[in-house]
Amino acid sequence: MPRPRPPYIRQERTRHGRLIWTFRRGAEYVRLPDVFGSTEFWTSYNAALEGKKAPKPTLGRSGTLEWLVRRYKQSGHFASLAPTSKINRDYIMQAVCKEAGHVPFVKVTRLKIQEAMDRRAATPHAANNFLVAMSVLFKWAVDNEMVEKNPCEGVSPRKDKIKGFHTWSIEEVEQFRAKHPVGSKPRLALDLLLFTGLRRGDVRIVGKQHVREGVIALRTGKTNAQVHLPIFPKLQASLDNTATGNLVFLTNAKGEPFANAQAFGMWFIRQCNAAGLPAGCTAHGLRKAGATIAANNGATAHELMAMFGWSRISMAEVYTKQADRARLARGASERIANNSSSHLQIGAAAAAKK
Repeated sequence: MPRPRPPYIRQERTRHGRLIWTFRRGAEYVRLPDVFGSTEFWTSYNAALEGKKAPKPTLGRSGTLEWLVRRYKQSGHFASLAPTSKINRDYIMQAVCKEAGHVPFVKVTRLKIQEAMDRRAATPHAANNFLVAMSVLFKWAVDNEMVEKNPCEGVSPRKDKIKGFHTWSIEEVEQFRAKHPVGSKPRLALDLLLFTGLRRGDVRIVGKQHVREGVIALRTGKTNAQVHLPIFPKLQASLDNTATGNLVFLTNAKGEPFANAQAFGMWFIRQCNAAGLPAGCTAHGLRKAGATIAANNGATAHELMAMFGWSRISMAEVYTKQADRARLARGASERIANNSSSHLQIGAAAAAKK
């Protein structure tokens, strides 16, 4: 988990070698749920802060889908996932349990999975994420001899043409800036996202402790890549003129760090709405805009990988190839225009001789 942690949270190792999260304040000791950042985790943490006992999460009746999910979340496989993957997978499984947690998991068939995919047809990306989560869950169940066959086998992912996140235009950036001037938290959020290329999960935790000699250095949460990001003058001006937190630059309305990436993302969308921007303008779209601007100004694929923490060059080449195509198209247009101009001049000279 990237630092800083909220107060009183510690990660400890049990006598069996397992890492767990705990709340320690003086003599108080509370064991927190293992999925850092999950709804259950923050429910337990906030209850401990208030000196209350958190309600025990329902484990579900033995043999139900909810019970299987709980067992999987206690497994070594789930523990091995990256922090952001744990949170995303947990959200998907929570939704599944609300929908069908009472169903015996041995009665989940390929047809049932297909019907669930069909119900998510309007959101193909969410449908595919659901399929991946269920496939991993039941593969684990097969490996542990709880079921004989994975019901997700034979179910195809949606092949709809999924539009990616909207990439902000320069005009949209300026519209946001006009609404949120330097010195405001929304403006600082925009400048951090645009000038660092950090994901929303990383931008919410970056703070003064990550800055050395005008460079932000931290390890990203999703890919665990170490990035070094120079602070450009516009970003420095925004930092200098904005009230920030002690350990994080960006804080919520209570002056506290955002609980998770989703909380920050929703807050930022509200700031976009206040600026009158289209519904597609999100924090992730600014990351894409930054990559596009950098590529259009000559950044190489390896430079983009270093800045954005990508592990595969193919991700960076999406932007460099687009920029290359644009430059080649401009070059071809200029050659055509120059060639046409030359022919016109030759033709005019020949006509004058006659």
